[in-house]
Amino acid sequence: MTDGIGARVVVNLQVQKDLQILGHQATNQVNDFVRRLREDRTNRSLRLSPLRAAGHNGDLLLAAVPPRHAVLLLRTEEARFAVLAVREGERAYEELSRLTVTINPVSGLPDVIDQLRASDTVLAFPSHPASPEPRDDVREERPSAPVSPLPRPLFDEYSDDGLTDLGVSRSLLPALSRITSREQLDALLAGNIPELARDVLLALAEHTPVDEVRQHITDAWRTPGADPEDWAVAARHPALVSTEDDAVLDALGNTFEAWRLFLHPEQRRLATTRFKGSAKVTGGPGTGKTVVALHRVRHLVAQLPPGFDRPVLLTTYNTSLAADLRQRLSRLGGDDILKRVRIESIEALARRIVAEEPSVDLGRTLTDDATMNLWHTVRAETGLLEYEADFLDEEFRHVIVAGQCIRYEQYRTINRPGRKRISVKQKREIWALVEAYRAHLAAPPRQTTFDLVASEAARITGERKRAFDRYQEYKDEQGGRDLIHREAASLMGGTGPRLPFRHIVVDEAQDLSASHWRMLRALVPKGPDDIFLVGDAHQRIYAHRSILSHYGIRTPGRASRRLTLSYRTTREILGSAGSLLEGQPFDDLDNGQDTLDGFRSVLTGRVPQYWHAHDWQTELRALAALLVERHEQYGTPYEAMAVAVPDGTAATQVAYALQTVEQPVPVAEIGSDGVPEGMHGVRIGTMHRFKGLEFQRVFIAGVSEGQVPHQRIEPYRLSNPDRFRQEEQRARSLLFVAATRARDELVVSWNGRPSRFLPRDVAEIAHSSAARLKGGGPPSSSSVA
Repeated sequence: MTDGIGARVVVNLQVQKDLQILGHQATNQVNDFVRRLREDRTNRSLRLSPLRAAGHNGDLLLAAVPPRHAVLLLRTEEARFAVLAVREGERAYEELSRLTVTINPVSGLPDVIDQLRASDTVLAFPSHPASPEPRDDVREERPSAPVSPLPRPLFDEYSDDGLTDLGVSRSLLPALSRITSREQLDALLAGNIPELARDVLLALAEHTPVDEVRQHITDAWRTPGADPEDWAVAARHPALVSTEDDAVLDALGNTFEAWRLFLHPEQRRLATTRFKGSAKVTGGPGTGKTVVALHRVRHLVAQLPPGFDRPVLLTTYNTSLAADLRQRLSRLGGDDILKRVRIESIEALARRIVAEEPSVDLGRTLTDDATMNLWHTVRAETGLLEYEADFLDEEFRHVIVAGQCIRYEQYRTINRPGRKRISVKQKREIWALVEAYRAHLAAPPRQTTFDLVASEAARITGERKRAFDRYQEYKDEQGGRDLIHREAASLMGGTGPRLPFRHIVVDEAQDLSASHWRMLRALVPKGPDDIFLVGDAHQRIYAHRSILSHYGIRTPGRASRRLTLSYRTTREILGSAGSLLEGQPFDDLDNGQDTLDGFRSVLTGRVPQYWHAHDWQTELRALAALLVERHEQYGTPYEAMAVAVPDGTAATQVAYALQTVEQPVPVAEIGSDGVPEGMHGVRIGTMHRFKGLEFQRVFIAGVSEGQVPHQRIEPYRLSNPDRFRQEEQRARSLLFVAATRARDELVVSWNGRPSRFLPRDVAEIAHSSAARLKGGGPPSSSSVA
């Protein structure tokens, strides 16, 4: 509550764009103004001056923000203000005064439109190429050319009422009527217009059916009962950001990549809705799934009763991503949130659960290479050489361990979807290999694998969950009598059955295994908001294909949502990356199917570039030249650029080559735990390591046939077509993940033959660029695909 002279201040969505355009100095000055207004609305130094009435319960005010800025304010009560817009310079007051401010009848939010600037922006781009002026020295008579028809407006097929019904501000209609080209629309969208209008116009321009626009965009923004005349209600809209929290106020003006302050209405609903049980959010890269997960954690913590425990678990599939989640959550809510949340990778969580069980000792965990070597040893010892090591490893992990097969009878009858059909005789021989493999692991010194650790953790937590359920049943039968001493013992760390978490939030859910899901299901009691997961099967980089409902995680109806709007990657990059997955079937992390239909971006930028080199060394020299050019000529920090390659050997070669060229490039290799703190330079890593990361410019090197996908999958083309399709799809997803890490620029290069995944016209690109790259010189920046 404010005191007698204080004020409540909220910020409209469009102010974020104003501050991003104006820069950090404007942000700091506006933040200082808001703090002073919060403390004392009567302070004369604020220089508040009436502009005009917004409606029957709202007034527009102007205020100076020294030395060069001014803000437009909406006042709906004596002590309640909303910041609507910020402008800079001598004409700041004039620009703010001419803004059209209305309440959007769909979203219920204030829409702020600069009609003059919108019209000028559209007119600044010619709708079609201008005809050349005739030269004075040309005197001969020429037949007059037929008059070409005037270009048709881009949104001519939609009526004014149809556009406004979808959520487009009526104040934008005059400018829209003049738009006849995509260039004009992109220029308008680059300005500061309401986000709902931007979403709708972008979708319509891409020929999205009106019914789909209404379903996926308009309805997501819709506020039931929105009144275009009630400014008091509009100023209390939950999508307006309160400035009461200084940490939130300080986040104004930062970019999406560093801090996503303003959630899309659909994202906000997902972060704050109370679900009857579990909930699932899917969406393509850059749609804000992780941001939703973080805000979900913040919301769940806010609902907790006071205490010192950590009943909320935030987990993801590797250590580096868990560290990133911790850092971002800290920025979102500080130590108050971190004190109530356990943030841990799924593998670390499984290891901790097993390590805390005194009766279990699985031994040292083998590396992936050591695991494959052990399979080779077992094959040699048993003489069953017809079964390849990688096949045995996949069968063991994704069938036997995932299916909890302890005895041969279980393995003999288990369903093996998506895998090569094998006979009963083959199953018996495979089981003999598995028994020999397990015997080696159990022999001193004991050894284990990541999958076995996860399986054991699932077993341990499952037993605890069953004890907890029995206790709850007994408690219900007794009506709570004679259980006070048990409850007290449980709270004090006694032996009473209990589960460690009240809520679990999972990021990158598509890469968790069956054992992981069993473990998570057993760590939290079934109930409201028990498990909240976000993921995207299109970005699955491991062979884990889990059907969540099989593990007691059900997300029916409105408990399953899909995000379609990317805030990170440009339309050009998304279009190129999306072509990698066309025609490929993907699941929705359960029994359903998912597609990229409706997936789009609010950003435009450079078209991805494709480069061909004569050989690997030439490609590396050209790559070094491009990195230096982007750093010196464009000012891009080396840390904002990254090079993705197919495997670890190539990563080592790239790092060495960049440091030994005539003009060395600083490098920092991405390891299993990310980049070591304090290391500077271009990030280099395998495509696997790029999961969850993002960079201003991404260079994907070595995208040659035989490398992407790797030639080792070719024997499966005839011998095991199902396995071949799975491996090829996984390779596609890896390349898709790497490509969509780019925010502004994507460059793809190869030597020899291009990967079959690249665009069909890539051969022409190769022909046009081969001559430039063959000599080792840098490719021309103008040669784009």
